[in-house]
Amino acid sequence: MPSAIGAHVAPAQQHPVQASLPTVEEVSAGGVVVDTSDGELRVAIIARLNRGGRLEWCLPKGHPEGRENNEEAAVREIAEETGIEGSILAPLGSIDYWFTVSGHRVHKTVHHFLLRATGGELTIENDPDQEAVDAAWVPIQELARKLSFPNERRIADLAREVLPEHL
Repeated sequence: MPSAIGAHVAPAQQHPVQASLPTVEEVSAGGVVVDTSDGELRVAIIARLNRGGRLEWCLPKGHPEGRENNEEAAVREIAEETGIEGSILAPLGSIDYWFTVSGHRVHKTVHHFLLRATGGELTIENDPDQEAVDAAWVPIQELARKLSFPNERRIADLAREVLPEHL
C-alpha cells in the first residue's frame, strides 16, 4: 500500500518452509518526532533489546488500541515510549516485513508519520510494555546513522527531506 509520499518498501520474499506456517497480520504506527524549538532539529528515538540481547535503536511505534486510527496510535505510542507529545505534520509512508515467532509468521505493516514535538520530557518510564530500555535525542542529520534497521533509515531520510516544507 503506497503512502502519499511513496515510501512503501516491498516485503521480503518468504522461504517455502516459512510460507507453510500460519500467518498473522499486524499493524503498527509511529514515526519521527522532531523538536523544532531551538533550531537544532533533534529526533526522539528508543532502544530495545532484540531476542539475542543486542541493543537496537529504532523509531517509536506500536499497535493501535480500540478504535484508534493510525495517526492517533502514532501520537500515543510516541508519547508512551519517549515521553514526548507531538502533533502530526505529514505521513512518511509505510514499511512492511516478515518475521517468525512462536510457530507462526507475522506480516507486519508499520505506518510512519512526521511529528513536531509539542511537549513532554524524554523518558521511557511511561512505556506500558516496558520494551524501551533507553531513549535519546539525536540530531536529525545523524538519525539515519543511529537507527538499526535499513527500512527505518529510509523513513528517517524521507523525514529529513520533507521537514523543511513544515517548518
